[in-house]
Amino acid sequence: MGVHTFVADGLDQAVVGGEVSFTGSEAHHAAQVVRVRAGEMVDLVDGAGRRITGDVTSAQRDRVDVRVQTIVLEPPPQPRLMVVQALAKSDRGERAVESLTEVGVDVIVPWSAAHSVVRWDAERARRGVDRWRSTAHAAAKQARRAHHPRILEVHSSDEIAALVSASTLALVLDEEASTPITVYDVPTSGDVLLIVGPEGGVSDREREMFASAGAVPARLGPTVLRTSTAGTVAAGIVLSSTSRWTDARMDP
Repeated sequence: MGVHTFVADGLDQAVVGGEVSFTGSEAHHAAQVVRVRAGEMVDLVDGAGRRITGDVTSAQRDRVDVRVQTIVLEPPPQPRLMVVQALAKSDRGERAVESLTEVGVDVIVPWSAAHSVVRWDAERARRGVDRWRSTAHAAAKQARRAHHPRILEVHSSDEIAALVSASTLALVLDEEASTPITVYDVPTSGDVLLIVGPEGGVSDREREMFASAGAVPARLGPTVLRTSTAGTVAAGIVLSSTSRWTDARMDP
């Protein structure tokens, strides 16, 4: 089993041989829930690529001290993988965010699609995005990621089209598409955008809008996947064709 990973601030000031500390809810989780003890090895990450490995010197209820043994700065992954995830009913949105984070997606964009069953007003959007961010934070720790995904604000279809225009490759997951996702060549840099529609599917207007912006349709396979799982499957296919799953971590 690998070492436990915790999120901490101020890691850019750390030096090998020195000590760093983290406090608050993260320390409480480490000391009271995970029950780390002096001498145990842990990883600390800041969510922006810095990873520190060290041994715990003290674990109290609201403070954990760690002696730094190694410092690694992981470069931003390339290509950057963005997933546009349509709003879904029940907890399917959070389930999608959790698995997308675990598989390695870099940016997740909540999308209020034309056929979305769920509608978020301003207050519900604020609470919904907060839940997605909390879910991503927990999943990133579970996955031991040094780079945590960004969860953007809710986007309209027009705003998604703008993201398509700015991307290097944009794929619209569509059960009616004739071209399988595995046919497309994934670039080695830039942004790869995956668009996951709602339970009701992508509307004709949205298909036309995204196509005009440069997106192409892609089919995952012979079965129809839920909106909460389609993006994760597609992300795995895309990432497996890049060096991101084969390159070792790099020292600074």
